[in-house]
Amino acid sequence: MQTRTLGSTGPAVSALGLGAMGMSDAYGPTDRAESIATVHAALEAGVTLIDTGDFYAMGHNELLLAEALRGRDRDSYTLSVKFGALRGPDGHFGGTDGRPEAVKNFLAYSLTRLGTDHIDIYRPARRDPAVPIEETVGAVKEMIDAGYVRYLGLSEVDAATIRRAHAVHPVVDLQIEYSLISRAVEAEVLPTLRELGIGMTAYGVLSRGLISGHWSAGRRTDLGDLRSFSPRFSEGNVEHNLALVEALRRVADAKGCTVAQLAIAWVAAQGADIVPLVGARTRERLAEALPATELVLGAADLAEIEKAVPSGTARGDRYPTAFMSGLGVGN
Repeated sequence: MQTRTLGSTGPAVSALGLGAMGMSDAYGPTDRAESIATVHAALEAGVTLIDTGDFYAMGHNELLLAEALRGRDRDSYTLSVKFGALRGPDGHFGGTDGRPEAVKNFLAYSLTRLGTDHIDIYRPARRDPAVPIEETVGAVKEMIDAGYVRYLGLSEVDAATIRRAHAVHPVVDLQIEYSLISRAVEAEVLPTLRELGIGMTAYGVLSRGLISGHWSAGRRTDLGDLRSFSPRFSEGNVEHNLALVEALRRVADAKGCTVAQLAIAWVAAQGADIVPLVGARTRERLAEALPATELVLGAADLAEIEKAVPSGTARGDRYPTAFMSGLGVGN
């Protein structure tokens, strides 16, 4: 497994990261044993970056990872944890809390659930509009100084917020959605990251399975699957978006790889400062994703991919309307 360094001040991690959210939340029923086996398979393949959030199934994901990572050398993997999202007992989201006292409270619970004495990269999941970002990251800085956190990260914020946060304490990476059909970061955010020496961990590289090559129009979703109310999966939009996937499939076939591998490799090819996160919930999907790290895309390949899926051609927002306002950039 190749490695990449997160920004100019961050850790070296595997060139592909594992996003664990789907093992507990968002996509319907999960298999605990298969989830743990997938984490183990990822570690054995050399994946060292594992991403979670304290609000993924209200702590379930952290407890799951604690079980999967038990007995492993703590320095052999890098834990990225998001905090701040508020949820009720019914699972519905209730905003964001970025107050300094809340930051420390969230951290205390995460350390306990994960069974560790430190978090490697700690980041607010979204910016709290009621709290200056300087106060939120200032609290993380205090926790870094105290040894409970190693690095500061950000998630889904705009360029101005990145600059303000970075002025308080060096930011090692921004976690944000980036894929062939979600490219809003290219206009201002990505250039800002590169100017400041900040890396990117890109989630949604397969757009929640939409551009994986495995989705089909009319496919039924399980209860609790966020794709059932995702605009890009809605009737009318999904057919258009899947036509883009078929165009991409022709490029993948010519390249001798799967659609998913090509989509992941495209993100990785946008710069050595970008680490794609794959939300594999099973060993089968992980096994498909791993070869993407060895897939080399030349200028001709990238031109063919751009021709198949031009920027801005996807239909539908990447989140439901109620969630779009909390994002630093659009689609």
